[in-house]
Amino acid sequence: MGELARRTGTTIRALRYYESVGLVVPRRLGNGYREYDPIAVRLVAQIRELMALGLSVEETRPFVESIAAGADDTDVCAAALATYRGTVTALQQRIGKLTAQRDALNARLDAAATRVAPGQAPASTSPSDLIGKPLPALAIYATDGRPVDLAALGPGRTIIFVYPLTGRPGVDLPNSLLEVAGALRDTEQPTWFRDHHAELRTAGADRVYGLSAQSTGYQRELVHRLRLPYPLIPDPRRTLAAALGLPTFTAGDMTLYERLTLVIADDVIEHVFHPIHYPASHTLDVMRWLTKKRLPDPRHRS
Repeated sequence: MGELARRTGTTIRALRYYESVGLVVPRRLGNGYREYDPIAVRLVAQIRELMALGLSVEETRPFVESIAAGADDTDVCAAALATYRGTVTALQQRIGKLTAQRDALNARLDAAATRVAPGQAPASTSPSDLIGKPLPALAIYATDGRPVDLAALGPGRTIIFVYPLTGRPGVDLPNSLLEVAGALRDTEQPTWFRDHHAELRTAGADRVYGLSAQSTGYQRELVHRLRLPYPLIPDPRRTLAAALGLPTFTAGDMTLYERLTLVIADDVIEHVFHPIHYPASHTLDVMRWLTKKRLPDPRHRS
């Protein structure tokens, strides 16, 4: 049994279970040792392969019995085809349930993703008046699942680009949003910051985030589809807008952020890009600004 476990990469406990259900049955020698036929290696390999595809141990029986009977192709029998169909149906049902659970969790996460510190009152100010102020104490979970404390982003410079919204492939936007800048070419700004991410870091950005009023689900889909090297921050309740007075606009029944970019240095707002007249070249504008305002290496500061 130990030798068979070694050859097949399984455990003795698993082999004992296969034996108990009659799938891989050895002969018992006079000294109590088990002796397996050479075909046992193929039987165990088949069980493990099918279990990796989602079949239960019992559902591997027709395949194992076909091998034991000398069949070269175990996939052609009627029992095997019926097992495949049943497993696919069960997986589809599980996927449907898991998708519903994920969407429900995303909805709850969006509702609890942000919290404003006690006593934080909404502000009404021009973005340029924010320079020199700290960010509010907002704890937000980004798309990578990690909490982002906006009041403690860390040493060095942080870039937070704020954008209105993104769409999903094959999903129409409401008519009221068709004239919104960035709605039709919905992935422009995240893509620009993706393509220039390494250059932004070289120019002096220690970290980059994107932020919008969309849900976690939309943002996670975008991060996955575009392979973004930085996380996005969901703010569906626009708590940052309420805390800082960031500009928003209404389109239909949606309230969205206007495009702007915050540069935070050592947890204080150092610069605000707003309005952004030429979005296509905005990332280059940020890089040029960073290059001119490069902070000294913190290891060399007195």
